Amino acid sequence: MKKSFFLAIGMMMIMGCTAQPPKNPASGVKWYTFEEAVKLNETNPKKIFIDVYTDWCSWCKVMDQKTFSHPEIAAYLNKYYYPVKFNAESTEPIKFKDVVFENTGKGSRSPHQLAAALLQGKMSYPSVAYLDENNQLLTAVPGYYSPAQIEPILVFFAEDHYKTKTWEVFNQSFKGKITDE
Repeated sequence: MKKSFFLAIGMMMIMGCTAQPPKNPASGVKWYTFEEAVKLNETNPKKIFIDVYTDWCSWCKVMDQKTFSHPEIAAYLNKYYYPVKFNAESTEPIKFKDVVFENTGKGSRSPHQLAAALLQGKMSYPSVAYLDENNQLLTAVPGYYSPAQIEPILVFFAEDHYKTKTWEVFNQSFKGKITDE
């Protein structure tokens, strides 16, 4: 009796461990390729949020795990933006506004031309580039941001506050929903 009880418990533990879906740190965000976001923007205009990252960037991974996995951040990104993950060291050519952007670097860690254009040559990871509904660069914001830190930036651009207020004025009066633990 004891053997079968422990065997049953062991089987449930094994099944419980293997039945869980793999953890995707930013699974709540519907990520698009750059080309997909630009194409979608033609028929249903939204701002484009571009997470410019590299595979070796540890803070990029932390942002995936803590910021983009936050349910309110993910929901807000999905509602107001076309979220894009763009590897700054990608080797795939991308055509944008009749220009083909490539990674022409020969060595490791060479930046893609599109990443350099979006970040205006200031290669820092992670960074987020914000494009308006006409695919015009609004700005690039370098660095790691927690959910509570990125929330006002998302709202500032998505809800067009940048058109009528400076960042400083907006941020002083912003009352966010998110607090960092």
